[in-house]
Amino acid sequence: QVQLVESGGGLVQAGGSLRLSCIAVRRIFSININAMGWYRQVPGQQRELVAEVSRGGEPNYADSVKGRFTISSVSARNTVSLQMNSLKPEDSAIYYCTAKAGTATTMTDYWGQGTQVTVSS
Repeated sequence: QVQLVESGGGLVQAGGSLRLSCIAVRRIFSININAMGWYRQVPGQQRELVAEVSRGGEPNYADSVKGRFTISSVSARNTVSLQMNSLKPEDSAIYYCTAKAGTATTMTDYWGQGTQVTVSS
């Protein structure tokens, strides 16, 4: 019922910046987007939280990105962006946009297709 469309990502040198954006397209109007965020995954490793923000709430960041990454969300437009500064080679991963959406009685996690971020040393 919700499609996540990601943009951004790519190849950057260490110390550089990238911006990821994501829009949640609701197929059913009655579904509400309650939270949006970003996870990342390196092949062979578990997917990990990067940053997330709920409607009306404060952002939550992984310790490894605090002070370097900034998440912003426009609830009215169902969009979320991730500004990544001072990138490090260890930030290289596939980044996934995620959204928690549903009705008053059910909530579902939705995922984007992923976008590659590569940071060269």
